[in-house]
Amino acid sequence: MMHKPSDSLLKHDYPILVKTNENSPKGRFLSVSSPQSADTVPVPCPPRPEFAFNKSVIQWQENKEILNMIFPPRQWAEGSDLWVQQVSREPGSRADVVQLKKLLDTKLQQKQARQTGICPIRRELYAQCFDEIIRQVTINCAERGLLLLRVRDEINMTIAAYQTLYESSVAVGFRKALQSEQRKYQLKQKISDLENENEDLKIRLTDQKEKFGLTEESKTKKRLALCEEIQLLKKKNEDLKTQLVEIIAKQTQKPET
Repeated sequence: MMHKPSDSLLKHDYPILVKTNENSPKGRFLSVSSPQSADTVPVPCPPRPEFAFNKSVIQWQENKEILNMIFPPRQWAEGSDLWVQQVSREPGSRADVVQLKKLLDTKLQQKQARQTGICPIRRELYAQCFDEIIRQVTINCAERGLLLLRVRDEINMTIAAYQTLYESSVAVGFRKALQSEQRKYQLKQKISDLENENEDLKIRLTDQKEKFGLTEESKTKKRLALCEEIQLLKKKNEDLKTQLVEIIAKQTQKPET
């Protein structure tokens, strides 16, 4: 359901009721371009000479069509009634421009628009102000108004391109941030695994050191034991040598006697 549009800096005519409740005895379609009510009987216009359709009338009609093309009529529904509001065809004066500036400043202050940086409220109000300037210029010179329309459309396309680029950059940045978070989580998990593995290796190293210490202690004891045994065997060997020498000496002394 269409709702009544909000106030705009673009000047419009009074809204026209184009459709009422069909159950009403007065309910029927009304012409958008005609402000007369449903109960008014149209009065035929007196015949006009051909010179009445002069250049100014034709130009006014062309400007009207151009305005409708630039600023299509606004439509909204209230209950079962359909309303249409066309942009104003009233030329703008110097006083209108001054009033437009004051109204722009007032709305900027009322809606608390930011003076710097990106502000959708400020952009919308300035766009409405620019539309009103285009309307005033178009009434006086359609070609100039169409040129301003091209400027407005080019600005809007540029802003839309920047907005698309910004949204694309935000999406890429968000994707990169997500990948970074995933990579960060993976690295944290890997660090945790390496720390656990390091702790296991430290425990194994401690065990191996204890085993190595025990082995070295056992080897030292065995070495000492072997050394003692070797010394004992050497002593026995010396004793045996001494005994053998004595035996040989005794045996060599017997024949002489």
